[in-house]
Amino acid sequence: MSNKQTNVGVVTAAVFVATFMSAIEGTIVSTAMPTIVGDLHGVALMNWVFSIFLLTSALATPIYGKLADTVGRKLVFLVGLFIFVLGSTLSGMSHSMETLIAWRALQGIGAGAIMPVSFTILADIYPVEKRARVMGLNGSAWGIAAVVAPLLGGFIVDQLSWHWIFFINIPIGIVTMALIWFNLNESTQRKAFTMDWAGCLWLSVGLLALMLTFQLLGEGDLNVLWVVAGLVVTVVAFWLFLRREQRTDDPLIPLTLFRDRTFVIQNLIAALVSGFIMGFEVYLPTWTQGLLGLRASQAGFAITPSSLMWIVGSFIAGRLMVRRSPYQIINIALTLIIIGAATMALIPATTPFWCFFVIAAICGTGFGITITTTTVTVQSHVATDEIGVATSFNTLSRTLGQTIMVSILGIIMNVQMARGVASHSGATMGMMNKLINPQTAKSLPANLLPELHGILYQGLHLIFIAGALLIAISFLVNFLDRKDTQRISGNQG
Repeated sequence: MSNKQTNVGVVTAAVFVATFMSAIEGTIVSTAMPTIVGDLHGVALMNWVFSIFLLTSALATPIYGKLADTVGRKLVFLVGLFIFVLGSTLSGMSHSMETLIAWRALQGIGAGAIMPVSFTILADIYPVEKRARVMGLNGSAWGIAAVVAPLLGGFIVDQLSWHWIFFINIPIGIVTMALIWFNLNESTQRKAFTMDWAGCLWLSVGLLALMLTFQLLGEGDLNVLWVVAGLVVTVVAFWLFLRREQRTDDPLIPLTLFRDRTFVIQNLIAALVSGFIMGFEVYLPTWTQGLLGLRASQAGFAITPSSLMWIVGSFIAGRLMVRRSPYQIINIALTLIIIGAATMALIPATTPFWCFFVIAAICGTGFGITITTTTVTVQSHVATDEIGVATSFNTLSRTLGQTIMVSILGIIMNVQMARGVASHSGATMGMMNKLINPQTAKSLPANLLPELHGILYQGLHLIFIAGALLIAISFLVNFLDRKDTQRISGNQG
């Protein structure tokens, strides 16, 4: 890619806007979901509005990564944005829960291009020394989205209608596409276009089966036969995928990438830490609502410091990469995260609200260092013509980590609450559901509240013990890479 022809500042801004548009989507839909359910009468299908977006995004990610390395970043990014905008338009026009879910699937297919190709474009237009800082700035879109989305979503729903939470993407998407079209100029020296369609098929079947299986596990109402069938399909599909990749001349994900120990370890750490991040963002607000009795709008701000300090962590990572190896940087990051996780596992139920700001800030700094370091390291350990595939695999690793861990943590919480309810006469699971919402908690019998709070606290206690164990495993994984003392800036492939 030629930096002389590309307007680096404008392209960076366009990538930021695209990332922000993708980042805000999940939170703004969450804010509007009660209104959408009331209008479309689909409470039983509510989870699928989120799950289908995550599923299709994960399925599309590795395909976009391969395409970005063959037909070019610009075209793939523009196609992804177009599909995202089209999916947003059709989602906004939905008049039933089923059609909304269908168009959210299309929107997810578009979103699957935005994050990995954004990082790939930034890798092309910035040298490795500056890349971490730019990715930190780009990552700040998630922090800003975490603050802005609840307020913007509430305003749109109140002043316009829920349809506009999707329609708002149309002008933003069109402007972003125009900025990329006129300001990003690529070298035409690319590989000849080929696509391993059989590999795409088996990888998609494997990922779909894996994510649906963990979705079933997380819902708690287990059908063992379906779960076993899902795991069997997953194993068979991944075996067929690996077999295909070994035999084809131009694989979707080159298996030679996995010969690099650092590449494998950095992706595994990204998956493990992303799993903890998902649990942190789901269960910290549950603590502040269920145990402290704060409203949802206030409880959501408990995780805001982590989003903001994520940016700081990214800048710290950029400084550290010049002087230290990935092994050393990840150890620093994991130390910060495990301090936060262990603190959450040990503090009493009556811990004041301000303490969570401190914990979130410590964890957020660790998150920013970890995710930025793993992304840049993965990119710098592959050849230039494989950066797209490597970046998309890193994004896929994080998505799978989130999907699997949120399901496992959900099982831990459900089992613990069921045990707690069984050991306290008069308590029911229905009461536990009411307890988590401060508005409905007011209707619970006052004499049972201490017991119900105790049950919820024990569940959350186990969640964060599991989170601390996850980070401890990350330390062990990182230890396997201790012999790699090369600084990231010296590893460009």
